[in-house]
Amino acid sequence: MSSDNFWAELKKPFFVLAPMADVTDGAFRRVIAKYSKPTQFVTYTEFVSADGLALAPEEGRKKLLRDLVFTDAERPIVAQFFTSTPEYMEKAAALAQEMGFDGVDINMGCPADAVEKQGAGAKLILNPERAQELIAAAKRGAPNLPVSVKTRLGFNTDILEEWLPQLLVAEPVMVAIHARTRKEMSAVPARWERVKRAVEIRNELGSKTLIVGNGDLKDVADAEQKIKETGADGAMLGRAIFGKPWLFSYSHELENEEARLRILVEHTKSFEELLGDIKSFAIMKKHFKAYVEGFTGAKELRMQLMEAENASQVEKIIEEFLKMEL
Repeated sequence: MSSDNFWAELKKPFFVLAPMADVTDGAFRRVIAKYSKPTQFVTYTEFVSADGLALAPEEGRKKLLRDLVFTDAERPIVAQFFTSTPEYMEKAAALAQEMGFDGVDINMGCPADAVEKQGAGAKLILNPERAQELIAAAKRGAPNLPVSVKTRLGFNTDILEEWLPQLLVAEPVMVAIHARTRKEMSAVPARWERVKRAVEIRNELGSKTLIVGNGDLKDVADAEQKIKETGADGAMLGRAIFGKPWLFSYSHELENEEARLRILVEHTKSFEELLGDIKSFAIMKKHFKAYVEGFTGAKELRMQLMEAENASQVEKIIEEFLKMEL
């Protein structure tokens, strides 16, 4: 394992911001870093296509690279890639090292059809030899960065007892386990008892790989409890961050409606500034639903915001709402 392994320096239990497509983009990560730091947590980029970085025309590659722009406030930050081609994984990992990332992660859990058609994401659960090759390739490309994996319990069925040992052979520094199969998606509750079993398997094999659990965590307190129950080294939180960029801060000061709405304006402006020229403004609308709930007039305000076409309109709508409420 790499000597430059930030994972080994983390105080346990630690927390990880899950990578979520069209959610944890650079704009949202900056807002999260601002309101959740100085609490220690690991940040992930959205997953990025290693094939695209290697093969896309210059214009397409530039867009993909925008997904990898980060600030020091987000550290430690891990670049997540998906591919089934070791050559492209090696190149992507080398790029991550060149760009100054703190780690590289390989997506072996995404259920999206476009990803699986490439033999990547969750499809790698059915191809453990290729999964091992990809881990080795990432290590070759980024010899100074720790290489980790995010995966699931299995593809159609739970095969943790067969799948995890295959990963551990390749010695990733960390394996994050979404405690469902690919077939289950999010239709059933996450089975955290299987995260506990993953820890047992790791210990039985004498591996030093860290085990991180993922799935259905409500907040940091819930994550701490699940870590305690399972013996995991850390927990990865995803959907819980929606509308709550202060999630990791243990703070409840920002739970009031005015603070939340002002942060929403800040988030929207950040999105427009960083990504407005390459991504649809409609992406922000899923965030509107999360920020604007649980208070009088929230439904009507959400309906207005859904009609907004840019950050200045969002700001105007929210300022008018706050004038009436305060």
